[in-house]
Amino acid sequence: MNQNVLVVGAGPVGLTMAAELARYGVPVRIIDKASGRTDKSKALVLWSRTMELIDRMGCDASFVGAGLKVTGTNIIAGGRQIAHIRLDTVETPHPYALMLPQSETERLLEQHLTALGVRVEREVELVRFAAETDRVAAVLRYADGHEETVEPAWLIGCDGAHSAVRHGLGMQFEGETLPSNWILADVHLAGIRTPPDEMDMYWHSDGVLALFPITRDRYRIIADVADPKAGADRSDPTLEEAQALLDRRGPGGIAASSPIWLAGFVINERKVADYRAGRVFLAGDAAHIHSPAGGQGMNTGMQDAFNLAWKLALVGRGLADPEPLLDSYTIERSEVGRQVLANAGHLTAVAIVKNGLLQELRNHVASLLFGLSPVRRAMSNTLTELSIGYPHSPLTQAGRHVHSGPAAGARAPVLSVDHPVGSGDTPRFALFAHADPACAALIARYRHLLEPEPRPPFGDDGIWLVRPDGYVAAASNEWDEVSAYFLQVGLR
Repeated sequence: MNQNVLVVGAGPVGLTMAAELARYGVPVRIIDKASGRTDKSKALVLWSRTMELIDRMGCDASFVGAGLKVTGTNIIAGGRQIAHIRLDTVETPHPYALMLPQSETERLLEQHLTALGVRVEREVELVRFAAETDRVAAVLRYADGHEETVEPAWLIGCDGAHSAVRHGLGMQFEGETLPSNWILADVHLAGIRTPPDEMDMYWHSDGVLALFPITRDRYRIIADVADPKAGADRSDPTLEEAQALLDRRGPGGIAASSPIWLAGFVINERKVADYRAGRVFLAGDAAHIHSPAGGQGMNTGMQDAFNLAWKLALVGRGLADPEPLLDSYTIERSEVGRQVLANAGHLTAVAIVKNGLLQELRNHVASLLFGLSPVRRAMSNTLTELSIGYPHSPLTQAGRHVHSGPAAGARAPVLSVDHPVGSGDTPRFALFAHADPACAALIARYRHLLEPEPRPPFGDDGIWLVRPDGYVAAASNEWDEVSAYFLQVGLR
C-alpha cells in the first residue's frame, strides 16, 4: 500500500485528523479539492474541551496567542439581563471560549501538520473509491486532469456537508432544513458597552440577535430574519440590514462598519446513522450538521478526529484488535452528535419563539432557572463540552464501587497541562493509582500501552485507567478488574 490512511478534506477536522495520525507515527496523506485554505471566519469558537485536546497535540500556545478569551455569556430579554453564564469557573486549564476565526484555526493546524512532515495536497479530488477486505481502492483527480489510483488501508471523509465520501458510501443524511432564514455579519462595532470578553444574546420579540466578539472591535452578528420564502436560499445581507437589526433588537447606540463577511444561511439538522462502513469513516460535517447555536459544530468534528486517531494508531501498531476498538468510534461519537444536534436545536427553538405569551413565559422561566447555580454550572459544562463522556461505550468498564473521583466513561480531570494524558508520539493509557507491586506488574505487562509510571489517584479508594483522549476507561477498587479490561477490549 502507498499509505495507511487517506484523509479527504483539509478543513479543521481533516487537518486535526491528519495531524493526530502523523503525531502517532501513522503514515497519512491528506487531500482537498480547493486551491487553498478558507479566507472566511466561519466557525469562530474553540471550547475548553477542544483546547484540552489541543494541549495533547503540543501546539496549544499558538492557538491561545492568536485568539481572544471570552469568559461569559449574557442573555438579555425585554431590556433586562435574565442570565449571565460564567465560563471562568469551570474546572479546566482553559476556563474560557477561545474566539478564533476558522481561517486562523486552519492556518495554525496546517502549520502544525507541516511541522510533522505532512503536506496538504490541494486541487486533488476524490473521484471514486471501493472498499475491499484489506484496503480501499481510491481514484484521485488532479487539477491538470490526470488521475491516480491509491490503496490506503483506511479512508476518512472529513469533506463537509456535501461529502463525496458519504455519497460514495450511499449513506442517508437524515434530518431536515429548518423553515427559517438567518444572516451572518462579521463587522467592526463601535458603542459596545459589554466587556470584550463576553458574548451577548438578545431575545427580542422579532427574533434573536447574537453578538460574538472576534477581536476588541470586530464582532460577529447572527440573527434570524423574516422572509416570506422561509427556508429558501436568500441573498447575502447588506451592512444596512445588519445595522437595522442592531438598532431594533440590540441595546441601542451600536454602530456597524467595515464589513468583512456578510452571508445569508439556513439551518440544516442532519446526521448519518453510522460513522463507519468497514475501512471507511466519516467525521465532522460529513457525518453531522446542526444549528450554530452553541457554536459546537467544528468542535464536535475536531473531537471526532481526536477520538478516532488514537484508535487507528493502536490498530496500526498491532497493539489492538480492530474490533471493538474501531466500532466504538460510531457508538461514542454518534451519541455525542445526537446530543449536540438536539441541544443546538432546542437552543435555537427557544431563542426564536414568536408567540408573545410564549416569549413572556420563556423569559420568566429562563430567569428563574438561570438564577440557580446548579443550572448555570450545568450550562457552563455543556457549552464548554466538559460534560461529554462515554458511559455506555464498549470501551468503558465500571468495576466495583469507587466512592470518589470520576466515573467510568467520564472525562478525567485535567490536573496539569505540562504532560496531559495522550501527549507525545505514542497513544498511551495512564494509570491513576498508588504505586504497588500489582501496579508495577500491570505496567510491565502492557509496557507499550501504558505510561511507565502511575499518576496520583483521584481518590484514596480507587484505581483509574484513563484513555489516550482523556476519558476514564475503567474505574475500580480491584487490580484484577483493571487488568481484565485490556483483554476484554482487545488490547495487547
